[in-house]
Amino acid sequence: QVQLVESGGGLVQAGGSLRLSCAPSGSIFSINAVGWYRQAPGKQRELVAAFTSGGSTNYADSVKGRFTISRDNAKNTVYLQMNSLKPEDTAVYYCRADVKATRFSPARDSWGQGTQVTVSS
Repeated sequence: QVQLVESGGGLVQAGGSLRLSCAPSGSIFSINAVGWYRQAPGKQRELVAAFTSGGSTNYADSVKGRFTISRDNAKNTVYLQMNSLKPEDTAVYYCRADVKATRFSPARDSWGQGTQVTVSS
């Protein structure tokens, strides 16, 4: 079963940048309705950034102007560029998407295993 795999997390100082990537672990037909979420210790998982059904982007107020979601359709890969990072951005970041393994298979709600982002002050 194909899964989503995140990478690019790590430890960075406040004001720094990181770029997260999310790609399927194997061959798939399509990936849609992609979003990045995060969960900090003791808090609920929240939406950070996502592509809408119309192809535009949607961001949490807390990251507007600092984070950018993008995608490479040829690679079925989605990115989250995070600039001007703050300690409050510290969390496990997850990607989520509707993944179709083949042209004829139903879209499956898929999540990655998460990647840790830690921002030091």
